[in-house]
Amino acid sequence: MNHYFTARDGARIFYKDWGSGQPVVFSHGWPLNSDSWESQMMFLARHDFRTIAHDRRGHGRSTQTWDGNDMNAYADDLASLLEVLDLRNVVLVGFSTGGGEVVRYIGRHGTRRVAKLVLVGAVPPLMLRTPENLGGQPLTVFDSLRKAELDNRSQLYADIAAGPFFGFNRPGATPSPALIDRFVAQGLQASHRSTYECIAAFSETDFHVDLQQVSVPTLLVHGDDDQIVPLHASAKMAAAVLRCSTLKVYEGAPHGLPDTHKDRLNADLLEFVSS
Repeated sequence: MNHYFTARDGARIFYKDWGSGQPVVFSHGWPLNSDSWESQMMFLARHDFRTIAHDRRGHGRSTQTWDGNDMNAYADDLASLLEVLDLRNVVLVGFSTGGGEVVRYIGRHGTRRVAKLVLVGAVPPLMLRTPENLGGQPLTVFDSLRKAELDNRSQLYADIAAGPFFGFNRPGATPSPALIDRFVAQGLQASHRSTYECIAAFSETDFHVDLQQVSVPTLLVHGDDDQIVPLHASAKMAAAVLRCSTLKVYEGAPHGLPDTHKDRLNADLLEFVSS
């Protein structure tokens, strides 16, 4: 059975709802959808948790909106999901762009419904290099990404998946054609407009103030070989801002560690949500 809820502007947002127990709500990365969380959802649902994940607007099976491709809208859609299902004592889990989404949700809507937070390879506090954020990446990196998106986004997604996302460009790595194909298929299921606009959303949104509003226990998981969201400019800086956080660094892990290191991540998630 497919589930949808209606966002505040009328967009229909697809979501999965598996298992029963304390709710764990997942937000996915760019340009993916909720299918990217299936390993974690299956694992936790089998351990007596209710696992829920939605397709961000413009992605997957959700409405391909022309507008609203920004972090505020993403966070408000997440708020609508929690309100429609009346979820409480929630563990929010965000990967990459989804990490920004869950942090912005807390910045805009507070922690009344939230018990814990997990950030996996997440973009906060800010990916873009600025005079105040010298560890970030220059705007030219994201301009190049936008150009590649416009030139041939099928090739862009294939290059990302076959290269830095899963670390398949590292010496001795054995690429998985199936993982590459799945990444590309999910990317192409999203709208061109939404994936293009989302680049600015994940790279230029400053989450420093949002992180300061996080008052719940937070687990950060990050690979020290993350070529997409470098550890030094993301999780390490976020951990310094958060009030109550634990940072787990996976040695040699790439950005796509929910797949490449899924057994370790699943075990860490179970330990954190059960504590």
